[in-house]
Amino acid sequence: MITTLIILFFIGYLAIALEHPIRIDKSATALLLGMLLWIVYALGAEYIVPNVEPEHLAAYLQSHPRLSDASPHMQALSYILDVKIVEALGDITQTLFFLIGAMTIVELVDVHGGFSIITDHIKTRRKQALMWVIVLTTFLFSAVLDNMTTTIVMIMLLRKLVDDRHEQWLYAGIIVIAANTGGAWSPIGDVTTIMLWVKGNVTATALIEFVLLPSIVAVAIPALWIGTRLKGVLKPVTNIRTDDLGISHKERLTMFCLGVGGLIFVPIFKSITHLPPFVGMLLVLGLLWVYTEIFYNSKMMRERVKEHRLPQVIKRIDMPSILFFLGILMAVQVLDASGILSATAQWLDEKVHNIYVINILLGALSSIFDNVPLVAGVMGMYPVADPGVVGYAANFVQDGIFWEFLSYCAGVGGSLLIIGSAAGVIAMGLEKINFGWYMKHFTLPALAGYLAGAGVYILEVILFK
Repeated sequence: MITTLIILFFIGYLAIALEHPIRIDKSATALLLGMLLWIVYALGAEYIVPNVEPEHLAAYLQSHPRLSDASPHMQALSYILDVKIVEALGDITQTLFFLIGAMTIVELVDVHGGFSIITDHIKTRRKQALMWVIVLTTFLFSAVLDNMTTTIVMIMLLRKLVDDRHEQWLYAGIIVIAANTGGAWSPIGDVTTIMLWVKGNVTATALIEFVLLPSIVAVAIPALWIGTRLKGVLKPVTNIRTDDLGISHKERLTMFCLGVGGLIFVPIFKSITHLPPFVGMLLVLGLLWVYTEIFYNSKMMRERVKEHRLPQVIKRIDMPSILFFLGILMAVQVLDASGILSATAQWLDEKVHNIYVINILLGALSSIFDNVPLVAGVMGMYPVADPGVVGYAANFVQDGIFWEFLSYCAGVGGSLLIIGSAAGVIAMGLEKINFGWYMKHFTLPALAGYLAGAGVYILEVILFK
């Protein structure tokens, strides 16, 4: 059954990569893949669950005495239905609600002309200069926001600045890389860094001190590479003027500040309340919804403008992208639950046993598998070592080399393939970038930046650790 899961995953992955030649939407493939893997996992429950989670299964059966007379298959299947699928849906729906909330907020700001506050101040029409503005903005935004939200915001800005489809894809690709590298050095910039920070594997000071420079190198090299293809001056972009819609500059500024300020508030909300980020995101969305209702009720506006109320705006959310994300996450959850990811990490430790090579390989794997379960599996394998230990174990103390380098590799490695990170999946959905195009134009530049940044970190260790 494990072999079947692996084969199905790679067939589905290949179908997503070949979306355009086979002319089957990637969302359909991802959704089918996710459901098929869960079916196979359920059919093989009797063989998979006792081998992967014997202790958890035993504890479950002890707390459910009614299953004592059931067959081994029904016992394992019941465990999957009551525990594994509930846990998986809990994790996935948190991500999806977070994503839906962020996309709705960004759309709300956009339809009210809020992003013109930024685009009106970007005067350059030179393609290379604009690329560096986008790279710097994305890199800094991603350190404060998560890379999903940053990518949504920057792609919406991109649409206001660039009209040519091919050039939009080039800029979107560099946004993905900048979002991932920007999140790798910040304790709140990526889910994996949040995990490492909250669990005490790394501290914010050490993360910034040793991962910031490698992250800058990892984005600078691809930017320089892609910049050679962006020459000349951009054509003006034709957009609807919000002045014609009865929305003043002050009102656009208010909407921009409320929307973007609300997005920035989400990680602060999490650190204060310790509630999941989606709660903060939906709180911000609810506040914006109330504000816009009061806004429209307080003034006489044309019916065309009233269509920008939130119930209308939410219809613009790209649901195929949401379903694509759902399918991919469901598939990865099966790989995690069936022990495939943890077995991969264990194999690397046993056969390689070199923290630098292990992390570089884990980063490459994170371009195929979701980096969250990968990092979670690794954290489970290697508990934080006590201070004062020597030898190989010294790499696993708080702020040890292994944990800092893992933060870099897991975050930046996802840029190697467009499906390897939340930022890439979002860009793929919003801009309809196909897998093969990204691999052709961005995998090699991203790999060069990834390896160069890794080299910079290793040099830092030699000089300063």
